[in-house]
Amino acid sequence: MKLSDHDHDHDHSHTGSGAETGAAASSVTDPTFYRSPAEAIAAPREELAYVVAFDHTAQRPDALTVVDLDPDSPSYGTVVGWEDMPTTGDELHHFGWNACSSAFLHEGHDMDGLSRRYLLMPGLRSSNVHVADTHPDPRTPRVVKTITAAELAEKAGYSRPHTLHCGPDGVYLSCLGTAEGDGGPGGIAVLDHNTFDVLRQWETDRGPQYLAYDAWWHLMHNTLVTSEWGTPAMVENGIVPEQLLNQEYGHALHFWDLAEGKHLQRVELGPEHQMALELRPAHDPGSTWGLMGSVISTEDLSASIFHWHRTEAGDWTAEKVVSIPAEPLEEEKLPPFLRPFGAVPPLVTDISLSVDDRWLYVSCWGTGELKQYDVSDPAHPRETGSVRLGGIGDRAAHPSAPGTWLGGGPQMVETSRDGTRVYVTNSLYGAWDDQLYPHGIGAWMAKIDADTDTGGLSLDEDFFLSQEDFRGLRVHQIRLQGGDASSDSYCYRT
Repeated sequence: MKLSDHDHDHDHSHTGSGAETGAAASSVTDPTFYRSPAEAIAAPREELAYVVAFDHTAQRPDALTVVDLDPDSPSYGTVVGWEDMPTTGDELHHFGWNACSSAFLHEGHDMDGLSRRYLLMPGLRSSNVHVADTHPDPRTPRVVKTITAAELAEKAGYSRPHTLHCGPDGVYLSCLGTAEGDGGPGGIAVLDHNTFDVLRQWETDRGPQYLAYDAWWHLMHNTLVTSEWGTPAMVENGIVPEQLLNQEYGHALHFWDLAEGKHLQRVELGPEHQMALELRPAHDPGSTWGLMGSVISTEDLSASIFHWHRTEAGDWTAEKVVSIPAEPLEEEKLPPFLRPFGAVPPLVTDISLSVDDRWLYVSCWGTGELKQYDVSDPAHPRETGSVRLGGIGDRAAHPSAPGTWLGGGPQMVETSRDGTRVYVTNSLYGAWDDQLYPHGIGAWMAKIDADTDTGGLSLDEDFFLSQEDFRGLRVHQIRLQGGDASSDSYCYRT
């Protein structure tokens, strides 16, 4: 049975039946597969966003929501689609497409029927992965399959799936923990991107790698890059102050042979730079550089951006190119965890690199700021714009509701392919939300317009969704219809 032929009766059991995606046309005709960054930028603008929403109490099902992004539509800026998960307690977090522009590396051997059609949604707490079909009506996605925690543990030896990317030979799913759940090493499971069966553990020689978080690649250079957060026991109940001060969270990058799954090099960032999270490699497939966000420094509560690149000798290195300082704040405004420090850390929890590799957007979730940097020279970023929403100290309101303070801050950030629109949501992770925003975080989504000529950011006053729109659930990652700045890797130079 093909997944596309599923009768949508919400029988979400994972049968392992060798199902195929079975899109009607060959993937070479899929208009959302782009051969270059320039082609992606020139493509039609997105009309929908897919946003995952979760119940932090684990009493209700999490959901995949659909938001109208067409400014000419009467439902612009509202939720127009909703699909509940078949389980509770998932805590949907990062998610992504089954296939993307990297599929052009399939040419000649495995292209038939492949299209950007299915969204795979890992449950960071449950270790389930739900698969939603966005065809035939992209406003009405339907869950058609669930990969269970038991299958992930049995076939790959992992749990707590976090981030996934569509690769040329499968879906790569990074996981924080082992099958037993609390500890490491975390790593990558490979899924079949036709059947979504768990195929194997990706690593063949992990070297010194133990902590896991993100995984990305330089496809044309046979290199995979991974970053580090913590084991499930280190993150699921909030930041553990003792482990933070002991510098036990991740503070290194790892470089791998992509074809062989073999560890090649560990690059130390400095143990004070705790929580090395989001990886954003350059989109130009000829490039061998990228940018990474580090959440917090144990020296001064600052956050950092690191630039990694390949040296003339052929190995890899990384340097800090941006430091964002903490901001002093009255003790009574700080959550108990931060009161001994008398300041609020910026907490860089997400970054987004525009498809043309010129603009970097940085979420400062603690201070409630989204920053824009010109990274035309990635070794020397230049700040060019900023907006504020929420924040531990300011709780800055949106212009559409000036009397309503906002919990959280810009957290997940996604950029349109042409780079002129930036979308943000406000939740990080349930336990961390409650720890850093004990007075409540709510749920909201905003749109920011970006000047891509000389730089600058401005809030779209007509686009703002609140907790009521998301039926009381918290919202996390955003995916844009047809792909976005962090969905694709390309196989041809501009």
